Amino acid sequence: MNWLPYTSAIGDLLPNPIANLAGVEGVLKLKKATAAVIAVIMMLSIFAGSVQAASPLQEKVDELLGTAYTYGGTTTKGFDCSGFTQYIFAQFDIELPRSSRQQVYATGEDVEQDDLRTGDLVFFNTSGSGISHVGIYMGDGTFAHASYDGVEYTDMDDEYYAKRYVSARRVLGEFMYEKLTTEEENTEAETAAVE
Repeated sequence: MNWLPYTSAIGDLLPNPIANLAGVEGVLKLKKATAAVIAVIMMLSIFAGSVQAASPLQEKVDELLGTAYTYGGTTTKGFDCSGFTQYIFAQFDIELPRSSRQQVYATGEDVEQDDLRTGDLVFFNTSGSGISHVGIYMGDGTFAHASYDGVEYTDMDDEYYAKRYVSARRVLGEFMYEKLTTEEENTEAETAAVE
């Protein structure tokens, strides 16, 4: 049976209700549009699956998002900026000094801003009198820190922080960098459950 080209007399019905409303050409366009939407959904679901995987460092930070700011805070009840960085690194048996000023002078090696990598400490002058704020660079131009709004991610090019950026320190050696910043792979049990 040849469907194209199809000419119908007034009142002729096509074999399905959608075709009756849209005509044969409309149905073909609808099928193509539906296929395109399905393809986009499939691609997004694949990308969403890869975004959900997180590194051990990111998982620890994400667990603390929204934790309140507390001056002098060093626990999950509340953090100040250096208490937050000290707490995160302690989860991986890495000791940092208590204050942001101590962390900038006593820890790791200097890193240029253009060479930042995940896990580097980033330092800011928010008080007007030297280093007064610290965060953890998380990649993609963002850093995690305890601000007055609580633990959060902020863009390095945020107007407030970009003007106050001072320096960065690399505290993770290559082994720990790989260990803490590599996305965790599924275990065999997780893989079997997905299949």
